[in-house]
Amino acid sequence: LEALLGVSSEALLNEMALAKKERVPFRHIFVKRNITRAELTLVEEYSPALPGVFTVVRPQRRYVHGSTAGQILGYLNEIGEDELKRQSPDTDYKMGDLIGRRGLEAQYEALLRGTDGQLCVSRYAYGAPQLQYDGQDDAYTVVDEVGRELETKFRVEPIPGKPLYVTLDIGLQQKAERLLDGTVGAIVVVNARNGEVLALASSPGYDPSVFVNGTPDERAAALFGEAKPMRHRAFQEVYPPGSVFKVMLAIAALEEGVIDEHTTFHCNGLFRLSPNGHAWRCWRIDYGGHGDVSVVDALAFSCDVFFYNVGRLLGVDSMKKWAQQLGLGETTGIDLPGEAHGIVPSREWKEQVARKLHPDDPSEWQWYPGETINLSIGQGSTATTPLQNAVLMAAVINGGRRIRPHLDLESPEEPGEPFISARTLEIVHRGMRKCVEKQDYPRGTGRLAFIPGTTVLGKTGTAQVVGREHYEDYEDEEDIPEELRDHALFVAGVPDREPPIAVSVLIEHGLHGSDAAAPVAKEIIEYFYRNRAGATALASRAGQP
Repeated sequence: LEALLGVSSEALLNEMALAKKERVPFRHIFVKRNITRAELTLVEEYSPALPGVFTVVRPQRRYVHGSTAGQILGYLNEIGEDELKRQSPDTDYKMGDLIGRRGLEAQYEALLRGTDGQLCVSRYAYGAPQLQYDGQDDAYTVVDEVGRELETKFRVEPIPGKPLYVTLDIGLQQKAERLLDGTVGAIVVVNARNGEVLALASSPGYDPSVFVNGTPDERAAALFGEAKPMRHRAFQEVYPPGSVFKVMLAIAALEEGVIDEHTTFHCNGLFRLSPNGHAWRCWRIDYGGHGDVSVVDALAFSCDVFFYNVGRLLGVDSMKKWAQQLGLGETTGIDLPGEAHGIVPSREWKEQVARKLHPDDPSEWQWYPGETINLSIGQGSTATTPLQNAVLMAAVINGGRRIRPHLDLESPEEPGEPFISARTLEIVHRGMRKCVEKQDYPRGTGRLAFIPGTTVLGKTGTAQVVGREHYEDYEDEEDIPEELRDHALFVAGVPDREPPIAVSVLIEHGLHGSDAAAPVAKEIIEYFYRNRAGATALASRAGQP
């Protein structure tokens, strides 16, 4: 075997000695897994000289696209002894069986697995029955441990698992992963009308094939790598939404009637709750602020002072209510395991957390006005997933409906009833369109996502990771240590193409959504509609629907 297959004879002898010591009769010892067809031929050719050595057929995944969508697919490996004991009595797992881990493999394990067959044979006193490959496709005979053919009494064929058809656009998924290559971040693209997930990219990722035929080091790198390649940053990690949160705030304020499209606030770069109180900055403070700003321009230019004022008028309770309705700080219900919940803080949340941290100081339990101001621009304790941000954006462009993102193509989802007025959406659309299309000074913060001939609605976000005092002494922001740099976010939507899509981009420590995330969204949108149009034209010429 060592000469034929390159395996270690010493390791095999040690394993045989261990089995003998444990007194486990007829225990199978795997000589080599995932053998090639050439290796199979060699073993069968020398089978007379290898009594007790057989080829055993086991199910195996082929991940034909390599690492593409690896975190979404998940992987298979053997069920463990402790795990087997925890299985419910109605399952038929046994030692050595494969079970889905993570991603779709885990989510749809019951659908994909199928049912084992049964085989009853006449049996000699020596060994356990085996299926022996006879050199032809799918042709096997039943033999005992020394190769003697056994008489089959009855045989029940296994029932294959059902196929799973997913919503992913594989070309778009590959494009998104290429755009993230060399960075840490996530890209989400969903059909805004029905919640189909067209791309769900996260970087770094892993190749599920390493769990089929990879080395132990490759498997360890995937499982325990410092950059957490097993964690899908689109829905399993949370980040401050930063100014993306202002989209929700604008909708809430317009719907609650605390502002209208003509309401203005003056921005000189600073905001105070009281004349001598703490000053909250606008990002444009070094330029003297934005001046008098209404909601359309506040969205286009991302004026912090405008939304500080709106948050003060709206209050934490209304912000929490509308955030929940729009899917922020709430699980989306995507059909993948391990989705993060996120946080949009409330009075109740603050009290619950503070009671644990400061059980003897009731003054810490209450909600303070300054926390409302931080919340109004998506900072403080606020944390959402990039997928939640995409759900928010989908509601903006689909007429105000909440979608549930999903990957199972055969489980179509109907979004709920509209809960945002057409008038509010029209105002928000104008602001988000101006954010992208305003190229002359003063320019929209999302101008790098502009695509001639395509209506793109967008909103930039820059989310602080640490307090400003940790990096304000650096003259050039490129000198700021990477782990202290702000995260870059951008959400976008295309309302007037088929299908309408919502896009969410996050680049960890990318500094600015306008520079790091908006151009990525532009490339995603251009690629999707260019290739969708090409595919439609080809299908039309071929007479296909």
